[in-house]
Amino acid sequence: MNGFLPITKEEMSELGWDRPDFVYVSGDAYVDHPSFGAAIITRVLTSQGFKICVLAQPEWNSTRDFMRFGRPKYGFLLSSGNIDSMVAHYTVAKKPRSKDAYSPGGIMGKRPDRAVTVYCKKIREAYNDIPIIIGGLEASLRRFAHYDYCDNKIHPSILFDSGADLLIYGMGENQTIEVANRLKNGEDIRLMHDIKGTCYTVPVSETPLYGKECPSYENVMKSKKEYAVSVKIEQDEQDHIRGKLLKQRHGDMMLVQNPPMPPLTRDELDFVYSLPYTRDYHPVYKKYGGVPGLDEVKFSITHNRGCFGACNFCSLAFHQGRFVTSRSKESILAEAEKLKQLPDFKGYVHDVGGPTANFRYPSCEKQLKSGLCKGKKCLAPSPCPALKADETEYLDVLRELRELPGIKKVFIRSGIRYDFMLKDKNDDFFKELVKYHISGQLKVAPEHCSAAVLDKMGKPHIDAYIEFSKKYFNYTKHIGKEQYLVPYLMSSHPGATLKDAVKLAEFIKKEHLHPEQVQDYYPTPGTISTAMFYTELDPYTLEPVYVAKNPHDKAMQRALMQYFNPKNYGLVEEALKRSGRQDLIGFGSNCLIKPRPGAKKNNAKQSYGKKGNNRYGKKKKKQ
Repeated sequence: MNGFLPITKEEMSELGWDRPDFVYVSGDAYVDHPSFGAAIITRVLTSQGFKICVLAQPEWNSTRDFMRFGRPKYGFLLSSGNIDSMVAHYTVAKKPRSKDAYSPGGIMGKRPDRAVTVYCKKIREAYNDIPIIIGGLEASLRRFAHYDYCDNKIHPSILFDSGADLLIYGMGENQTIEVANRLKNGEDIRLMHDIKGTCYTVPVSETPLYGKECPSYENVMKSKKEYAVSVKIEQDEQDHIRGKLLKQRHGDMMLVQNPPMPPLTRDELDFVYSLPYTRDYHPVYKKYGGVPGLDEVKFSITHNRGCFGACNFCSLAFHQGRFVTSRSKESILAEAEKLKQLPDFKGYVHDVGGPTANFRYPSCEKQLKSGLCKGKKCLAPSPCPALKADETEYLDVLRELRELPGIKKVFIRSGIRYDFMLKDKNDDFFKELVKYHISGQLKVAPEHCSAAVLDKMGKPHIDAYIEFSKKYFNYTKHIGKEQYLVPYLMSSHPGATLKDAVKLAEFIKKEHLHPEQVQDYYPTPGTISTAMFYTELDPYTLEPVYVAKNPHDKAMQRALMQYFNPKNYGLVEEALKRSGRQDLIGFGSNCLIKPRPGAKKNNAKQSYGKKGNNRYGKKKKKQ
């Protein structure tokens, strides 16, 4: 089907349908673009012959919207949207956000808190026993008993809270197709217990005898150590080759997670991205000025899935998996040709990326037969000797995209793993990235400079960033361009002490950085870092981890990242004194702040970096 899927009963009737096979309920506005999970799942099902209606951001205080299309033939598919609804609604300070990128006009209040659960209960109120299948990031990351940052407590699996029949976790195309076909064939959804990439619930007496059992919901509520143990098991088994069935008791019921569904093959990915997306928001949102979340991705191309970087604070490894797959060059070029046909395309491809832009293949040959190593990382704290670092194919794709008539520029704005680039013996990609694919600045994510903190993050040590930075500025200088390197830095991650924050401030000064925005660690469901935050234990060693939870302690860490801002003077001064680093208060070139008037003076002249980041790696002149 070309054009948008029906969002009203009138549009459905115009297609000659008396009712849909499925209603897809989304907490986001309806955007038919392959960067939106709702668009992919609805297009995939439509390609299999199913009649799909879309119910975007329904009014949740009554059942009226949920009954808009009548009772669907097979059931409801449901997602909170592209991100977790609580993360979408609240800042790390637990204050309501002012804008929602996935709602028309950026308006807040278009979806409820804990959207999956609220929507499911309204559907049950309307249609009682109709099959409900939940998926997307909120369902996927909350599939086990989990810590919720917003209310600071442990929640049961979202399957129990929501009352849904089946949970699809990860990238759900093949699971959804199988569930839909089996419902079509008359199978009871409550008996679909053998589909990979799904979770279901059964009475304890009906629990499969095989697999591994996580500590129960009751135990992880009582014991932080048990919670940490559970998270380790959950993370270790997220592998489609060696992953085992997992179980977690909740009272007299059992949550069962089947092993992960294998990732889509290259041919399957090519098919998914060849479907007739309009690549736009539904016209009903024009009066609001559209949907802001589309702006950044409308002219972007996704070329891969999965990420073997697997940073501990990132949810992607638990959702998409660590096994990397990618689309063919022909598929990517075909999508670029489609971009050229869009009326507002100006010749600029904004991104050719994914979770990590410069990954095209699994990180080593072993993974193809044995899966990824349990409890180990491919890149941290240093690259594995078996790592296969080759960006030749990605570079070939970029070169052909650049040569297409009507394409003026191809940018890369997804995350780049610079440590992976350094392992590639051929610097051609590095050189061409700098020359052709940066729009004035390249954003990378060293996150911190302390080895102890980086180890807790699952990130490479800072030496890799420093080496990369030098090469980047050398190549930039060689081609005669002025380009920035913008590092993302994070405060208050588990393991980051006040002394570590001072080290980070010293690093920022030494590197002549001037971050205008800083990121405070946000504990989101389903990550190793969140387990550390809640338990103050490392799930893999069960050793204690320092966690800055007091708002004032976090404020000091955040202020140190912007030590040069006069508004932060008091917090920075307090942090330096509490850390025993009064040597950084003075007029010396290494000092972070000047002393207060009348205080004891220290050394020579203070130096500050200019606003922004240094270019070419040159030191700034003293002001």
